[in-house]
Amino acid sequence: MFESIKLGIKEFKPAIFCAPMAGITHSAFRRLVADFGGYGALFTEMLSASSIPWETFENSTYVRKRECEGEVFYQLLLTGKENLKEVIRKVKSYQPAGLDINLSCSAWNVRRIKGGSSLLTDAGLLNKVLSEIRCLFEGPFTVKLRLGNENSNWKEDLKKIAEIIKKVGVDGVILHPRFNNEKFRKYARYEVFDWAADIFGIPVIANGDIIAYSVIEEKKRFFRKTAGLMIGRMAIVKPWIFAEWQGKKMEINYGEVWLRLFNYVMDDFLPYKRLSRIKMFTEYY
Repeated sequence: MFESIKLGIKEFKPAIFCAPMAGITHSAFRRLVADFGGYGALFTEMLSASSIPWETFENSTYVRKRECEGEVFYQLLLTGKENLKEVIRKVKSYQPAGLDINLSCSAWNVRRIKGGSSLLTDAGLLNKVLSEIRCLFEGPFTVKLRLGNENSNWKEDLKKIAEIIKKVGVDGVILHPRFNNEKFRKYARYEVFDWAADIFGIPVIANGDIIAYSVIEEKKRFFRKTAGLMIGRMAIVKPWIFAEWQGKKMEINYGEVWLRLFNYVMDDFLPYKRLSRIKMFTEYY
């Protein structure tokens, strides 16, 4: 199950991905997960597109990646005001495995600049931005989104977004089946995945509360039409979860793994940022 997925011109094996997580999926954490392997691709944390042209690959914990990481998608936060030609030119110079656009974040500071889920409220702008990216970027191109705003018409609203996404040539959709205002409250509505796969008509990658392979086995009736899986916070709890899912037998020394992350953070971050990143990891781990 989920052995491989084709996204545009590229195939990923297995069809299991590490989710983009703010403050977590930086270069040091991706290096730790890469030590264990077992994923199809890793994702950067959400990157402000307007800042991309000024990033320095060798020094930035945001855009830097190591060969050991394998396939890495770059996730962008867009508002529609960026010079996309320059942004995509710079991203392509990093040789990403793919490009993902964040259409799901509803944090106040993201809504304030009309990014993340706010971009979905303007169909014309959404179409313009995604179309321009598709013209500029020939590699695997995905979007990450939720179910939208909770109201009686949410399904119709999502269908309209799906039409835009299909029309512009996006290769895949990462769907977290909660509403925008729910954050991580309530439960992930697995029952909508089959319906969503039908309306999008392109590969749908399931995200949300995927904590163990046993969950997928128990509820596999909800994943019949999904093309892949994305694991988020459970990958912080168990950075070896992807290898574990592939049947790899491991003896885990929890203290050693934590110390390894600590050392990787020390390698990559400036002193004033190190403690906050170690704390964010430790809270879950």
